Amino acid sequence: MIMKKHNETLLMVVMLTVTLSSMSVLLFNFVLPLIREEFQLTSSQVSWVTSSYTLLYGIGTAIYGKLADRYQLKYLLTFGLVVFCLASLLGFFSTSYWLLLVARSIQAIGAAAIPATATLIPIRYYPIEQRGKAMGTVFAGLALGSALGPITSAMVVSVLDWRWLFVIPLLLVFTLPIYLKLLGDEQVVETKIDWLGGALLALSVAQILLSATIHIAWLIGGGVALISFIARIRYAKDPFVQPKLFQNREYRFYLILAFIVTGIGYSLFFTTPLFLAEVHTLQASIIGLVMVPAAAVTAILNRQGGKLADRKGPNVLFFVAASLLCSCFLLLSTFIGANVWIIACFLILGYLGQSFMAIVMSRAISLTLPANQSGIGMGLLMMQNFIAGSIAIGIYSRVIDIETSRSWNPLSPHLSGSVFSNLFLALAILCVTVFIIYSYRLRMNPKKSLHEFEG
Repeated sequence: MIMKKHNETLLMVVMLTVTLSSMSVLLFNFVLPLIREEFQLTSSQVSWVTSSYTLLYGIGTAIYGKLADRYQLKYLLTFGLVVFCLASLLGFFSTSYWLLLVARSIQAIGAAAIPATATLIPIRYYPIEQRGKAMGTVFAGLALGSALGPITSAMVVSVLDWRWLFVIPLLLVFTLPIYLKLLGDEQVVETKIDWLGGALLALSVAQILLSATIHIAWLIGGGVALISFIARIRYAKDPFVQPKLFQNREYRFYLILAFIVTGIGYSLFFTTPLFLAEVHTLQASIIGLVMVPAAAVTAILNRQGGKLADRKGPNVLFFVAASLLCSCFLLLSTFIGANVWIIACFLILGYLGQSFMAIVMSRAISLTLPANQSGIGMGLLMMQNFIAGSIAIGIYSRVIDIETSRSWNPLSPHLSGSVFSNLFLALAILCVTVFIIYSYRLRMNPKKSLHEFEG
């Protein structure tokens, strides 16, 4: 464990790092039309500026997670941040589409080290009784980054060329001396890494993500690669993932639950700009401002949520998170046409609920993992979050494309936003279902409560 006086410094630096990392995922979404016009691209071609980044970023989290079981976090972070910053410089000087695409891809390879190591720092450097607060601080960076990304992008391109967006991640170079000072020499296991197994995992995940974002046919190849990966880890001498990890019932349960709640949470990030533009006819810059209060409140209260999990137990925080999410979706479904600043208040409930859920899931999963599997275990969690988000966005986009003027919510008279109202009502029902399943499991397995697990 690190010295107490350095606890806050390390957490603040990790939160800043996660904020800038999550911003980089979204920064270029706003400027895709400008890039398309400058390089004379089709819509499908320019979409790879963000798609390639997301794809490599998602796969990389599992790879770095595995490496974290063998190498110290400070060295992985140093490598990742240096690659990230060098790729940002390359992107700043890009004069062609292909150079831009290479820069974004290399950026993703470096940036993937950040979520993988950020989730392990609370596990390895903070005692269990402080882990919730530590994770709450880290996940506040995700909320800030997702809200500040579009706003920052809009502000930069209003006065400068879009290439200046590559300068923002360069701020991360200043965090390196702090990490090298505060991250110690934690114990790691000198084991061989099954790179063939890792490649099969990456191939299967890549094709699953492509099936969700481009065409369902990619799912066939993803299935074949996944079967090959399962066969590989069963018979390899030093498998990329130990099969007994998936035999851990607690780990499996929370991994599946995290997949579902992550997919639910992505609805807020994906649909909010759409219904604010379609139902409320807001410009992109104003839409970003409407989302800022939710991110700011989440960043402020996330630590309190983590402290609540430390003090009262994660089950309490789970019920609070589920209640906040359900309330947000019900209110949005009912008052989809309300004043935008009332909508902003509803979003606070949803952002806070989703962030609290992330704390519960990460904390719960960390407690199910032995020390020598914490890296790959948390890396798989981060990777499957990207898969859940991609699949969820694919589903939401298809639902929103459905033409309807009929509202399922009898309390919602705003017909122009019926499709969004119906979607949010369905998500509220899904939240209640998750709540019931979690409650039922606690009643059936009282000895499996996380309080006892921590003991």
